[in-house]
Amino acid sequence: MPNPELIEETPVPLSDVKDQIEKIETRDKELNYRSNKTKEYLNTFQPLSKEKKDELQKKLEGLDLVRLKPAHIVKIIDFLPTTAEELKVLLQAYPATLPKKDIDGILAAVKEIK
Repeated sequence: MPNPELIEETPVPLSDVKDQIEKIETRDKELNYRSNKTKEYLNTFQPLSKEKKDELQKKLEGLDLVRLKPAHIVKIIDFLPTTAEELKVLLQAYPATLPKKDIDGILAAVKEIK
């Protein structure tokens, strides 16, 4: 049996996952169990449209925050925190702390998109 090798690991926003599931569904006509569960999950969250996701991603990357990694940006895009507390809870899983001015910049970018 072949042994798969992990070449690269990159975080993917929910909106991109939803696009890929839709492509698979049109190609295969029917989704398997795991893909159906993923589609149900994505439908409950209603991720951003591709245009809004790209715009928010550019704004967050444009803030040039050293401590804000791509994984953080993806989580912010997925959950769209509107308060400092929500953002802190979202980033709690990562060993990163942000100063208040950085938090305010992130929240301002999210509010512009919403």
